[in-house]
Amino acid sequence: MSREVVGVSPSTSLKTVARLLLEHAFSGVPVVADSGKVLGIVSEGDVLVKAAAGLARHEHPSNWLFGDDEALEMKRGARTAADAMSHPAVTVDPRCTVAEAARLMVRRSVNRLPVVDRGALVGIVTRTDIVRAFARSDADLLEQIRSEVLLDTLWIDPATVDLAVEDGEVTLTGVVETRTVAELVPVYVALVPGVVSVDTAELGWRTETHVERRHASRL
Repeated sequence: MSREVVGVSPSTSLKTVARLLLEHAFSGVPVVADSGKVLGIVSEGDVLVKAAAGLARHEHPSNWLFGDDEALEMKRGARTAADAMSHPAVTVDPRCTVAEAARLMVRRSVNRLPVVDRGALVGIVTRTDIVRAFARSDADLLEQIRSEVLLDTLWIDPATVDLAVEDGEVTLTGVVETRTVAELVPVYVALVPGVVSVDTAELGWRTETHVERRHASRL
């Protein structure tokens, strides 16, 4: 996420918001109350609705952007950020993963997610941030998988598994302790931002799980 967030108050003029969008090359800014609560987002699309307010109703771009809805009259007559903003804001907390943020953006059709910690705005995640994380190098992916997934999460000595990454496609070969661990490896590796696919077809295990051995003995 980006920690240097430019927010505006509900009373900020829409003209000022537009200047901020241009000055910082943002596609939207959060509207923040004095308490720190994120109230909504003013986007370029919201400014566009206002900019075309002088058109005849049937010609208005908001009719194809948002539908011809009476609720848009406030945006068309907007003078402040509070008038123009889309609300409520879709937010995430700092523990949200890149994959979760990406799914939320797709599901809610938003371009940015304010990051809120204990009610206060601490950052923002944009589509550019998601793309940047996905575009990381194979070397970065290799290091994260070895240290954070294999060693820290699954307690696998990276030296016991052969790991290769090519253009985001991960291949793991070798032998791990149990079948359960072998099944967990591709699940956790796939969560690493930038991983395109995971191949564990050549990853074996030494023993079945304890429960599976007991089940097999009854058959």
